[in-house]
Amino acid sequence: MTKAVVLGAAGGIGQPLALLLKSNALVSELSLFDIVNTPGVAADLSHIATPAKVTGYLPANDGLLAALKDADLVVIPAGVPRKPGMTRDDLFKINAGIIRDLATGIATACPTAFILVISNPVNSTVPIVAEVLKKHGVFDPKKLFGVTTLDVVRASTFVSELHGDLGLAPSVVVPVIGGHSGVTIVPLLSQASHPLPSLSPEDLAALIKRIQFGGDEVVKAKDGAGSATLSMAYAGAEFAAKVLRAIKGEKGIVAPSYVNLAADPAGAKVLAGELGRELEYFSAPVELGAAGIIKINALGNITAGEKELVNAALDELADNIEKVRLSTDL
Repeated sequence: MTKAVVLGAAGGIGQPLALLLKSNALVSELSLFDIVNTPGVAADLSHIATPAKVTGYLPANDGLLAALKDADLVVIPAGVPRKPGMTRDDLFKINAGIIRDLATGIATACPTAFILVISNPVNSTVPIVAEVLKKHGVFDPKKLFGVTTLDVVRASTFVSELHGDLGLAPSVVVPVIGGHSGVTIVPLLSQASHPLPSLSPEDLAALIKRIQFGGDEVVKAKDGAGSATLSMAYAGAEFAAKVLRAIKGEKGIVAPSYVNLAADPAGAKVLAGELGRELEYFSAPVELGAAGIIKINALGNITAGEKELVNAALDELADNIEKVRLSTDL
């Protein structure tokens, strides 16, 4: 029996994410929480012929705690989506309080659950969750994840497009490290499972920029009416599925995720040597197990150009993390 919870389940990411989790045979109970409409979303999903029992909760009558009770996996897409002209700082100011309150509920109702954070800006929201859990004395760095899978999905898709065959997309693997916004997103194209076709320096730079700023492409295409909701829901469900498989005992599952490096001090030491500095959080390939992160993997051989991208990411990542420390609302 595995209980999965979606916090922010009535939103643009939450609804399709809940649908995908309802379709996952490893989920036996699906609990949904949001400030509006959750009972209706739950009723709709409950008609789908899969084993998972679905229940929806609203804030009244301690709905958050009821939704979270005995959860094994909590996925958090809650918060305000990014709109045209909105900076990551704007997002932080709005979403920090939302994430803080949800993390408090997790610390109270299901402190041992795996926590998957989708809410932007991930570079800062993951540290917020960690700080709340620390205050409650229940922080386990092995079970807290920032979902960066959308960057991996985009990279795989865009590389497949360059090969002229989207049928390759499910098998193309491109490691993406760093963080989950703009220049902090570092695709290691030199390590792609399918080598890139010959590209000019300008075309390579354009590909990297498209992977880093793919969210802007979607916001612009939606003409201010939304952000990357469907692709994010797909990516969130993909990462959740890997975690669920690890919980069930499957071995050898590795996926990039933005994590607290205390989850694996030995791996963090190797990573610090590769980066040339220490950070508290970084997105790197992590090996998953039934108790959480088993190992943070080394980056391996990266090119001089990729090293430049990493260096550009590090200062911004440090600022994103420091912003949480300076916040007076946690």
